[in-house]
Amino acid sequence: MHSDPMTSHPALLEIARMFDLKGQLAYGETVNQIEHALQCGALAEAENAPASLVVAAVLHDIGHMLHKDAAAAVQTGTDDCHELLGAKYLGRWFGAEVADPVKLHVEAKRYLCARVRGYWDSLSALSKRTLEIQGGPFTEEQADAFLQLPHAEEAIRLRRWDDIGKKAGTPTPSLEHFLGLAQTCLKPL
Repeated sequence: MHSDPMTSHPALLEIARMFDLKGQLAYGETVNQIEHALQCGALAEAENAPASLVVAAVLHDIGHMLHKDAAAAVQTGTDDCHELLGAKYLGRWFGAEVADPVKLHVEAKRYLCARVRGYWDSLSALSKRTLEIQGGPFTEEQADAFLQLPHAEEAIRLRRWDDIGKKAGTPTPSLEHFLGLAQTCLKPL
């Protein structure tokens, strides 16, 4: 288990433990859960995103690890609602600036498919499949409503990192690095 002194908060210890236990799970792409998480965090840092959005980028798919069998859900065409599971879990310890982009990153994919020409074509086969399960592209009215939500713009940024953070062998900072950053975003105990 990760034991960096910066991660002594119970939430960060639990998150580190979850990545230790489930981080090697297949993501369904060319990377596993932890590789995807770290790549998304590195992409967010490279764009000088605020700490809360970097943390959201690293933890946006934690709901997959919380779900009892996310892979089976996809195989059976069932939405695992990982974004809602993850946001609820993270909302216990982090504010809306972390939890909301996590909650909205699936809706951001639906938004981008509706509003950005060529976005659908850029998605991986798995992302296209899960999009169908998640309700498909937004209608114009749904896209307009999405943009009015708090943290919608941050969710769109996170979604972009989510889409490209899937390259095997990409060097990234460690989980401990990002958990140290997460320490600065925690709600007071």
